[in-house]
Amino acid sequence: MMEKPQRTFGPVYLEKNFQTGALVSVLTTEPLNRFLDYKAPEGGCDLGSFLEVPLGPRKVLGVVWSKGSGTFDINRIRSAYRELDVAPMTEDMRQFLERAAEYTLTPLSAMLRLATRAPGLSNPPSMQKVYRLADASKGTQTKARAKVVEVINDFGGARFTLSELASQAGVSASVIKGMVQAGSMIEEQTPRDLPFPDLRPDQTGKALTSDQATAAQALRKKVRQGGYGTTLLRGVTGSGKTEVYLEAVAECLKQGQQALVLLPEIALTSEFMRRVEARFGARPAEWHSGVTMTERRRTWKMVGEGGAQMVIGARSALFLPFRSLGLVVVDEEHEGSYKQEEGVLYHARDMSVLRASLAGAQVVLASATPSLETWANAQSGKYDRVDLTSRYGAAVMPDMKTIDMRAEKLPASRWVSDELARQIAQRIEAGEQSLLFINRRGFAPVTLCRACGEQLGCETCDARMVEHRFQKRLMCHQCGETKPIPQTCPACGVADRLAPVGPGVERLAEEAQSLFPEARLRVLSSDLFGSARALKQAIDEIAAGDADIIVGTQLVAKGHNFPKLTLVGVIDADLGLQGSDLRAAERTFQLMRQVAGRAGRSKTPGTAYLQTYQPDHPVIHAIVQGDEEAFWKAEAREREAIGMPPFGRMAGIVISSTDLALCERAGLTLARNTAELVALGAQVFGPAPAPIARVRGRYRVRLLIKAGKAAPIQAVIARWVAQVPQKGDLRIAVDIDPYSFL
Repeated sequence: MMEKPQRTFGPVYLEKNFQTGALVSVLTTEPLNRFLDYKAPEGGCDLGSFLEVPLGPRKVLGVVWSKGSGTFDINRIRSAYRELDVAPMTEDMRQFLERAAEYTLTPLSAMLRLATRAPGLSNPPSMQKVYRLADASKGTQTKARAKVVEVINDFGGARFTLSELASQAGVSASVIKGMVQAGSMIEEQTPRDLPFPDLRPDQTGKALTSDQATAAQALRKKVRQGGYGTTLLRGVTGSGKTEVYLEAVAECLKQGQQALVLLPEIALTSEFMRRVEARFGARPAEWHSGVTMTERRRTWKMVGEGGAQMVIGARSALFLPFRSLGLVVVDEEHEGSYKQEEGVLYHARDMSVLRASLAGAQVVLASATPSLETWANAQSGKYDRVDLTSRYGAAVMPDMKTIDMRAEKLPASRWVSDELARQIAQRIEAGEQSLLFINRRGFAPVTLCRACGEQLGCETCDARMVEHRFQKRLMCHQCGETKPIPQTCPACGVADRLAPVGPGVERLAEEAQSLFPEARLRVLSSDLFGSARALKQAIDEIAAGDADIIVGTQLVAKGHNFPKLTLVGVIDADLGLQGSDLRAAERTFQLMRQVAGRAGRSKTPGTAYLQTYQPDHPVIHAIVQGDEEAFWKAEAREREAIGMPPFGRMAGIVISSTDLALCERAGLTLARNTAELVALGAQVFGPAPAPIARVRGRYRVRLLIKAGKAAPIQAVIARWVAQVPQKGDLRIAVDIDPYSFL
């Protein structure tokens, strides 16, 4: 029997590459876009060492990238202050940042900032006071103390500093100190950063079906073999993809390597953590916006030192400093939330493949409805493919049906068809749950003045304000600006003539409650939950049966399991088919199939109804027929015929400024100087106002570049946009492989 690899952690202390005073080239996190020479600090440093270095009067963070250039006067070169007590950045991580920066046309310093987003990295090792639960029954039970207990349990018994725990629970520090005195809470001094508990990959997981066992064996074999490879794990909704790829994680851990699982939505993290803990006997590290600052720093350091075997995270977890990365899983790989749309523009799915190829790791891209890019790579043989064709246990795929809204005689204020209402009534009578889905947040997408025709818009964006009646406010979904719902029209001053136009999730909930006044109704929309904890509680209560009707937005399509849910009704299924979006058909197909897949995930069969005005549309037809391969083949043929991704390349250029004329001049300058791009066979479209032409007070002008799949466009685009100096508040953003065209 092969001996189990030993888990090791802690910084690796070898003889330093650079002795005290040696010249080193350092990349800092400052927006300088160049390397700086420094003298190695006292005690020396190594390639990848994190240093604290002087920059003007400030101390800044930097990483040793190479030997110093030696092009500057040695007497004028300053010494680094010190080497930080963190593991050096590995060579494959430095290569990843370089390649990612080159591909996305992002300054390397901005990439380094992504890779160092943890608080207190420059702090020396020290002790800190942390608080953890002892015996919650001790002492007087108050609402404030109950909140503290709830927070600790929600975070899986995590340690908190006093300020973090008080903030998360919304109580004063004295409440926590009172619990310590009562014996229900323990205050202790611990090192700031401790290794995470050992995971037990040999622990038996759930019994797998033969379908799952075959898929798991294929993934385990690839992990054992080592080296880079990417596999599409395509399984119908409810087929148990998670249990399959957790077997690949187990194999990775047995090999003494680290695993990363990316999730598209923070709301999925809590349930997933419970499943991982049940499978491996302990909680892994987490990395997302819901994690405390103490835990973020701990995760960052332990990942680098090998003290974290597995990380569950959002897309930015890809930039953690893994010491020995063996597996990356991208769950629901088709999700648009993996594309970072602000700051550094990257797609976590594609960057996962790049990261793994440089680290010699395996990638699993899991989805019931894969992106066309991933499907095409599997078709061409670039990726391997493993399929799960049936649901887990007794569950079967839901029946798919359409309701032709052209034949329905609904009043203008009604959105739920009579047929769908009858189906919901039957489910309520049977003690089952129904889901009404609409992909619009708020109460109504437009508020119109019936006196003058004014549509209430955002003052800083070219976007309509969306009424959120539950919160009694209007909201701009571009910039987040909110304001109270006015009683009079701001344009004409007439009172009581403002009217909501069109349905949103809140309006649909109001209608459902009027149709079924005795039903227990819950609304799932990201706007209605102030914290991930509140959302998790709502999802848990619904899963336990505490609702007859669920009304939700896209949030409900992402992996939740409601055992009593047997009916899904999609309102306005045609919504995503409108407009000229390249991915409109693909997104609609994915979303509808994912939403429909919420039904019938237990023993009772489910049914999904799509309310549509276009029942004969090819996408609607493909959804109902369930012939997914036929849909992908047809979509691929169309894209290939016009040379669009994934069979061609695109890049979006967005020029923005508070001065519209400045944007337009910059766009025209670029449009007149496209010779080098044209020589590559590329086409340049624009300049033209972006579909949303003003956001947060900044005007936006857009150009699009279309090129052949093999065209090396990055270097040419970099030289092209450099023709326009970014002076004042003029900014030029380059989006390679844009996901959205807004």
